Amino acid sequence: QVQLVESGGGLVQAGGSLRVSCAASGRTFSRYNMGWFRQAPGKEREFVAAIKWSGSSINYVDSVKGRFTISRDNAKKMLYLQMNSLKPEDTAVYYCAAKSRDYSDRYYDVWAYDYWGQGTQVTVSS
Repeated sequence: QVQLVESGGGLVQAGGSLRVSCAASGRTFSRYNMGWFRQAPGKEREFVAAIKWSGSSINYVDSVKGRFTISRDNAKKMLYLQMNSLKPEDTAVYYCAAKSRDYSDRYYDVWAYDYWGQGTQVTVSS
């Protein structure tokens, strides 16, 4: 089992940068495939990025490719999402999630993840 706590959200102007972090507790963080999702008001939770337990595979939703970078530090039990060139449409609550199933098994699907953090708000002003 793993517990997840996000941090680093805030208010930023369009074009700015922000890094959100996810701290994991439990001894088996390195075994989990991890993902970032976001949910804007009135919308469904959507996939943003995912990273395999080893860091050897990474995927992004098209809308953030070239702007966002997902990374992890298994020794520190941390997951990160570096967000550059932020746009107002990136405004959402950002969640990290852990997935015990094989990485390639629907890494983009909220239902494929076993554990979730409480979320951190990111607001991008125009």
